[in-house]
Amino acid sequence: MGERLSTLFPLVLLVLLAAMTYWLDRAVQSPSVPREQLLRHDPDYIVDKLLATRMDVNGRVRDTLHAARMVHFPDDDSTELERPRFMSFGFAAPMGITSKQALVSSNGGNIYFRGDVRATRAPYADNSALVITTEYLHLLPDDNIAKTDQAVIIQDANMTINAVGMELNNETRVLKLNAAVRGVYNNPNAEGSGSKRK
Repeated sequence: MGERLSTLFPLVLLVLLAAMTYWLDRAVQSPSVPREQLLRHDPDYIVDKLLATRMDVNGRVRDTLHAARMVHFPDDDSTELERPRFMSFGFAAPMGITSKQALVSSNGGNIYFRGDVRATRAPYADNSALVITTEYLHLLPDDNIAKTDQAVIIQDANMTINAVGMELNNETRVLKLNAAVRGVYNNPNAEGSGSKRK
């Protein structure tokens, strides 16, 4: 009988050890989330009066982002902003963008401004300030590119241009207009107030 118990003891110990391991594994695992809950677009945190600052490798401010409210969604790692104000300082002509709302992609590489969008590029050298108004603007902050496929008005001290679709590279200072381009140019060097339409 004693021999039989000594033979069974390691087996009973092994079964108990396996049961304990299973119980510990279940205890530390997070509870399973129903599939419909995974598909929901619910915020995990909300921040009022946001101010975010991004620096370059030399410690200088590259851009800032203000918003009345920020709402983050964990299902797609997106962020919604109310009354955002973005300011880029990375190049010789700083640019600011305001709108009613904005959506920031998961990696921060895209910002989509919507509703009363106004982008203002500061004056530089002999160039006056440039103001762009539209209802939608897609910003790629790392590339310093702003673009839209919607109606846009572009103004500086000497011209007003209406177009549908545009792309502005604030690093190269190249502005591309896509379609339905109409403009008025006032030559500051001309006598009188003559203007030319194009």
